[in-house]
Amino acid sequence: MVIAIEVPVYLVWLVQVGYQTGQQLPRGDVARWAPPVLLPPAAVLFCVMAGWTWWGAVVARTRSPLRERWIVASLVFVAAFSVFCGVASVDDPSFSVGLLSAVVTALGMIGLFFIPAAASRQLPDVTRQRSQRASAPGEADAR
Repeated sequence: MVIAIEVPVYLVWLVQVGYQTGQQLPRGDVARWAPPVLLPPAAVLFCVMAGWTWWGAVVARTRSPLRERWIVASLVFVAAFSVFCGVASVDDPSFSVGLLSAVVTALGMIGLFFIPAAASRQLPDVTRQRSQRASAPGEADAR
């Protein structure tokens, strides 16, 4: 549900706040186009890439790649720039604008992060294996 609803809302929101943030730059500045054009593809690329890497580790039953600095750094970059654009796009920034930006960013990034898992054919097998392991209390986790 988060993927179907919040991801499109998040991407449209990124374009809108990126455009409004860019419009606050001087009229002759070439960087006015950068936020609305670069931020949505960067968010999709970084979040889906991190989700794909994480899902591959879940399927392979290896150590979580979320401990890797480059993955965490890319997600923090997207979150920080997204919230910044949300706050900078309004004339009178307030706590509620920052909170709304953080919530839209978090839900959108979560949806983008879980696209690889939701689209995987291996999802039913992995969930079935995990539920069987959870229901067998005497078994040790073979990681």
